[in-house]
Amino acid sequence: MKHTYKITGMTCGSCKASVEKSLESIDNVTNIEVNLEKGEATITMEKHIEVEELQKSLATKYTISQKEEKNVFSSSQFMNVEAVEEKSKLQQLKPLLLIIFYIATASVLLHYKDWSWSAFMLDFMGLFYIVFSFFKMLDLKGFPESFKMYDPLAKKVPAYGWIYPFIETALGLMFLLRFEVKIGLVITLVVLGITTIGVTKTLLDKKSIRCACLGTALKLPMTEATFIENAIMIVMAILMLTNIF
Repeated sequence: MKHTYKITGMTCGSCKASVEKSLESIDNVTNIEVNLEKGEATITMEKHIEVEELQKSLATKYTISQKEEKNVFSSSQFMNVEAVEEKSKLQQLKPLLLIIFYIATASVLLHYKDWSWSAFMLDFMGLFYIVFSFFKMLDLKGFPESFKMYDPLAKKVPAYGWIYPFIETALGLMFLLRFEVKIGLVITLVVLGITTIGVTKTLLDKKSIRCACLGTALKLPMTEATFIENAIMIVMAILMLTNIF
């Protein structure tokens, strides 16, 4: 992940070198780009690092803070900025939307000759879990750090973030093989219910963080689409349980 910060107190090339050296010494920092003219530092890190920890590494003459967005006073400018941001979000969500579309299409094609809503939903849920767990498996080291930024259980129990991709794989196989479907549906409600609580809180707090639904391979913003994605699976699980019981 990459963040840009404002740094005050730098007056020369020596200051810039000192700041770079100090920030590079912090664990999990992989790259530093300091702009003396702008008084900014772009930091690439393996996991999120609090501003307080960054400040501790610097000499007292330097102050680091999160870069604030510029205020936009013109209403027309505001509308243009909003349009660009929305377009950017849609572009970033394109991989997620395409994957869900292909999963739904495959599930329909499996049963179009002998249609069954129950079979369709089980296959959709099974393929959903298998595909999404695959992307998480691509970076088992980085996924837990991203996941715990919004999942309540992963925050309190770090080990949960490590085993989550395997839970998804197991659930996917259970649905596709029709093995202990009832148990799989209950686990789905619990697991996705917990995640949805975290997603909802993040959206209400208007925090800008990355969604880990497709692991760290694809950089997706946390948006309403993430909530809808979880909601679809939860509704399907409830409908299937209602039908079974």
